Amino acid sequence: MAIPQSIPNIGTPDPEAKTSLIMEETDEKFSELAQSVEDQAICYFNNVAYDSGTFACSGSGELLRCEKGIWVREGGCDPDNP
Repeated sequence: MAIPQSIPNIGTPDPEAKTSLIMEETDEKFSELAQSVEDQAICYFNNVAYDSGTFACSGSGELLRCEKGIWVREGGCDPDNP
C-alpha cells in the first residue's frame, strides 16, 4: 500500500467532537465493528469528515488510515521510526 508523501496532521481527538473509532486491524473486534460500519465512506476526526483511504497523522504521532468508517492504526508518522 502506497502512503502519500504529504500526510496532514489532524491533531489529537477532542472528546467533545465527533471522531470515528480508532483501532488496530489485529483487534479481536475489528472485523465485527468493520461490518457494522461497512457502508460508511468516511471517517470523522474532530467533526471533520475524511474519505475512506485517507491517511493522516494524529497528534500522538500515529499514522492512521480511514477504512470505511474506522480509523486503522498503520504505525508511526516518523518515516525514520515507523
